[in-house]
Amino acid sequence: MTDNKIPTTTPRQSATFTADVNSDIRRAAATGIYDIRGGGAKRKVPSFDDLLFMGASISRYPLEGYREKCETNVTIGGLNASNPIELDIPITIAGMSFGALSGPAKEALGRGASMAGTSTTTGDGGMTPEERGHSNKLVYQYLPSRYGMNPDDLRKADAIEIVVGQGAKPGGGGMLLGQKISDRVAHMRNLPKGIDQRSACRHPDWTGPDDLEIKILELREITGWKVPIYVKVAGARPYYDVTLAIKAGADAIVLDGMQGGTAATQDVFIEHVGQPTLAIIRPAVQALQDLGMHRKVQLILSGGIRSGADVAKAMALGADAVAIGTAALIALGDNDPKYEAEYNKLGTTAGAYDDWHEGRDPAGITTQDPELMARFDPIEGGRRLRNYLKVMTLEAQTIARACGKNHLHNLEPEDLVALTMEAAAMAKVPLCGTDWYPGKPGTGF
Repeated sequence: MTDNKIPTTTPRQSATFTADVNSDIRRAAATGIYDIRGGGAKRKVPSFDDLLFMGASISRYPLEGYREKCETNVTIGGLNASNPIELDIPITIAGMSFGALSGPAKEALGRGASMAGTSTTTGDGGMTPEERGHSNKLVYQYLPSRYGMNPDDLRKADAIEIVVGQGAKPGGGGMLLGQKISDRVAHMRNLPKGIDQRSACRHPDWTGPDDLEIKILELREITGWKVPIYVKVAGARPYYDVTLAIKAGADAIVLDGMQGGTAATQDVFIEHVGQPTLAIIRPAVQALQDLGMHRKVQLILSGGIRSGADVAKAMALGADAVAIGTAALIALGDNDPKYEAEYNKLGTTAGAYDDWHEGRDPAGITTQDPELMARFDPIEGGRRLRNYLKVMTLEAQTIARACGKNHLHNLEPEDLVALTMEAAAMAKVPLCGTDWYPGKPGTGF
């Protein structure tokens, strides 16, 4: 008797129409609007994880960890400002707005940064008294939206950061949903309570580098030429953008890669616009070197920095400092698995970061809800951030000593090798086991 049963096969999922893609299509079909979320890119791109330090042995001489110093200090803005920023460590806190974050969270960032000897940054939405009061060094962001901006707060700042773009959304503005527009946020931004607020994508009073130069001079006059003026750009065309910012008179460049977090913008922006952080640093350093301004105009790199290894790799590739945002919030206690049941009720999970723009953060950090904010202790949060910054610094020092360097800024590309062809091409360091990288001059390929 013949068996007519069909042979058993294993069903295969489409590599193009994955479960995530299908979910996005169904959501778009059901709602008719594009997805807005926070948390930065979720796709995997070449990163600092694809680089390794070689360390010292016979051809290089390592430093003894307990007896020989490895310095970490950095001065930002000494080119034009009479009061440059002096930091004990090259790890700063990136701009995150009051509105996206709660008042206690902003206070905690100031407390932690001050204890660690570094700076924090205001973000869109203005300067809060608790943030200024607990930040020894506070950078005031001057954004296209002008939310909360006023000359009095500009004069209270230790530096000013003109934001041209963010790594997660170059060429686009962010959004603060209405549920986070409390009475206080509405008052500071001079906008209606409870109404979605979309930030502008470009400054209203300038459209190019000549206007930027005028704006920098205007800000210098307001602040009496005392404080440094930073320019923050997204990692889209880093060579040209950095060149133009330097020619406009910037004291420091903040360069933000696509792994950077964001309070809220279109998902299609976060995943498909901009370049990985690893890809943008070498063109920016090249621009500084071509103008003879490397180490004179400081380069601050941001976008997915997580560990002391990331810090050391950024330094080796030519950065003067880094800025952290998402990592700082996690250090404060955000997206903690202890709130997993509450994240599940929001339709997400701890570590997914989808809730950051919704205003219902169980940790009380990315919310304006009074009951949720009361869960968060800014003193404890500041202590946790201080500890995290300390560990990152110790990790970076350990690597630098192993490479024989007595300052983090003495790390250099020749201390690195790459694990992948992509990382070798982006970072312009040799592929492991070779002295070659794609595009190396003189090799022909």
